[in-house]
Amino acid sequence: AVGMFLRLLSDVRWRAANPKWRRMTCCRRSTSSTAEPHPISLPAQAQVVICGGGIMGTSVAYHLSKLGWKDIVLLEQGRLAAGTTRFCAGIVSAARHVSIELKMADYSNKLYQQLEQETGIQTGYMKTGSISLAQTQDRLISLRRIASSLNVMGIPCEIITPKQVAQLHPLINIHDLVGAMYVPEDALVSSANVSLALATAASRNGVQIHERTSVSHVLVQKGRVTGVETDRGQIRCQYFVNCAGQWAYELGHSGDEPVSIPLHACEHFYLLTHPLKEPLASSIPTIVDPDGRIYIRNWQGGILSGGFEKNPKPLFTEGRNQLEIQNLQEDWDHFEPLLSALLRRMPDLEALQIMQLVNCPESFTPDMRCIMGESPTVRGYFVLAGMNSAGISYGGGAGKYLAEWMVNGYPSENVWPLDLKRFGTLQSSRTFLRHRVMEVMPLMCDLKVPRWDFQTGRQLRTSPLYDRLDAQGARWMEKHGFERVKYFVPPGKDLLDLDQSKTFYKPDWFDIVGSEVKCCKEAVCVIDMSSFTKFEISSTGDQALESLQYLFSNDLDVPVGHVVHTGMLNEKGGYENDCSIARLSKRSFFMISPTDQQVHCWAWLKNRLPNDSNLTMEDVTWKYTALNLIGPRAVDVLSELSYAPITPEHFPSLFCKEMSVGYANGIRVMSITHTGEPGFMLYIPIEYALHVYNEVMNMGQKYGIRNAGYYALRSLRIEKFFAFWGQDLDAFTTPMECGREFQVKLEKGMQFVGQEALLEQKQNGVYKRFTMFILEDHDTDMDLWPWWGEPIFRNGRYVGKTTSSAYSYTLERHVCLGFVQHFDEKTGEELVVTTDFINQGEYEIEIAGQRFQAKAKLYPFSSLFTHRRRKDEVELSGYQRE
Repeated sequence: AVGMFLRLLSDVRWRAANPKWRRMTCCRRSTSSTAEPHPISLPAQAQVVICGGGIMGTSVAYHLSKLGWKDIVLLEQGRLAAGTTRFCAGIVSAARHVSIELKMADYSNKLYQQLEQETGIQTGYMKTGSISLAQTQDRLISLRRIASSLNVMGIPCEIITPKQVAQLHPLINIHDLVGAMYVPEDALVSSANVSLALATAASRNGVQIHERTSVSHVLVQKGRVTGVETDRGQIRCQYFVNCAGQWAYELGHSGDEPVSIPLHACEHFYLLTHPLKEPLASSIPTIVDPDGRIYIRNWQGGILSGGFEKNPKPLFTEGRNQLEIQNLQEDWDHFEPLLSALLRRMPDLEALQIMQLVNCPESFTPDMRCIMGESPTVRGYFVLAGMNSAGISYGGGAGKYLAEWMVNGYPSENVWPLDLKRFGTLQSSRTFLRHRVMEVMPLMCDLKVPRWDFQTGRQLRTSPLYDRLDAQGARWMEKHGFERVKYFVPPGKDLLDLDQSKTFYKPDWFDIVGSEVKCCKEAVCVIDMSSFTKFEISSTGDQALESLQYLFSNDLDVPVGHVVHTGMLNEKGGYENDCSIARLSKRSFFMISPTDQQVHCWAWLKNRLPNDSNLTMEDVTWKYTALNLIGPRAVDVLSELSYAPITPEHFPSLFCKEMSVGYANGIRVMSITHTGEPGFMLYIPIEYALHVYNEVMNMGQKYGIRNAGYYALRSLRIEKFFAFWGQDLDAFTTPMECGREFQVKLEKGMQFVGQEALLEQKQNGVYKRFTMFILEDHDTDMDLWPWWGEPIFRNGRYVGKTTSSAYSYTLERHVCLGFVQHFDEKTGEELVVTTDFINQGEYEIEIAGQRFQAKAKLYPFSSLFTHRRRKDEVELSGYQRE
């Protein structure tokens, strides 16, 4: 097999360059994979054990050793780089939608470029550039969006015409193209050799590498990694890194304490041809044709071409698979659609001889993003796997971030989109994974339009009201496996039409959401928000209060019945979580966090709360259905149902009371709507949910009540300048940077996590500022809509990106929220961002290469509309007046 041949060449080269290696493997028989004598025995203990010698494992070892950790053992069950890494197509490309992935790929490219010089091992690095083709206008828009991200990151990139494509790659058929994106810095490498080079550098830095050693079991005591059990004995360790690729799932489940790593392998096909009559130049650009679902690269004068078919074949659902991947079965029938796409794109290939069809497993994850980070259940257990066929592009960057995470306690960038804790245990069902990856693999090439949803693995976590809402025309999306309503299709609307509407322009639901927003502003709406994460923390004495005071930045020592909005900060003052906490009694608290915080927040608190039997924390997410009653008439509906006075005198803002609604009692009512509009959240014990919902809807009829969904909520919160965690706020954003100083009590009489960082910011100023932009010359009907991640320009210079955006039906304009930074024009260093700096600039937002003028504001419009508000209240709310 050609793969084997390449592989052996690289083995020979590497072992020759590494004399220490020759001593360790003096009696190697390359043909058999049976147990062989191992001249060097395993150490009895190490600081870190890494399992997996592919690109990920070697990259983690390399970066840990660079950061000064030396006591590291890397174990590989077969030979180095003999898994998916060996078969990888070797394309390193920065053309990515998610900014953290783009940064990883850019770093990998720079790392591989200098690796040969550093290690003396040839990595086959060749800067060829890549061309992504667009057969439709929508695809071109999608490429323009990527191009505008790449350009502001300093990665050269241009949108080119079909004619220019033909000049760069004469064999390409361009008759059906509307344009393309050219990224000249993209490269090709031999992925197995990159792995070997990383391994060589790591072993020179003291990392011990043992091949033919498989990890059977991870030892855990008191929730911490203590060691690993291998087929050659035990190694005690403090950290374990699971880089086992497609075996990561099984390995995760084989420990004392199972670690759920949701990934599943699929077969991935590509073909290799003999060299062309005129062999392709080694610098010819790689072609990516997403509409044809294929990629084409030069391979030794011939081509290597593979793709992502619409009907993928999942592998190994039943569990253990073989040690090293031998080439799986060729399946020409299955490859046929990709082959015809290839021949359409390069018609001259008809006469070319095919050398072989390679079929190798690739792991995919439930949301097409890789998995990295520490396990929420086992301290010291780190994971890096599930690369969705971009392993070589991410290898360098992912290894770097994980190594930083282990050494410093956090990576240097916000990696939340890739964090293992974004998944719950529900994503670890084998059936779910098998079905989801069959959807994910074709999506690699499908058009990513704003707000698309997965179709598989749905209706898993639902509110008790699901069927009632569904019957009333609810359209659903999922978050963390929980079904949430986007909007309600009124009777008589063409339903089919709405589900098919995928566009970068004005969406079909525009008017529907508009009428829901109008109802929230003028009457009353109900939104089912049961997916929110809900914890109860209580103690026998003051333990709960003392612990929470230390972990949260606001003062929680408030009278019983008050609700406090607060951040859960890290040492750098950044938001690990943004939540509302109600004090139910002297000794118990009810905490409400975003949906996707369920695993992350639990792990964060669990690791930091004192180990005290008098202090209990319970996840009660599933015990309560949450209904959000928004609008000026919410107070009328509720007072009629509860016979309790709910006027502002009796029920002030940010207040929580247990009351009865209809026949049901024990309902926690809070005067908060998460939108800045008046209204109440009802937390209803789950068995009463249907009753309370029916009562509310019946009673509300005379007030014009209707159902609403999360799109309406989004529009309301964004026009009120409310930041949401996971979209606007993250672990690198502090309250000082987003106008929330009033939610931090620096002088609350006791220390809290992040306090020093915030005091420093208060003294020195902030380097980025959360700002609201109103688009000025943007035509809602005709222009492309902003989404998130659009570059922001101030006086023509790039200053940041948007984090979320929505159409404001009140202002009849688009509103974008985002962070503004201040870079020195000459040196590029970060400077303090002042109110004047924000107010004195001329702003533009770039949407897919087109710039629109925008007006920047540091406070929401509401304070302009309501002059009645007392002056001190405006100051309290932490917004500066103009």
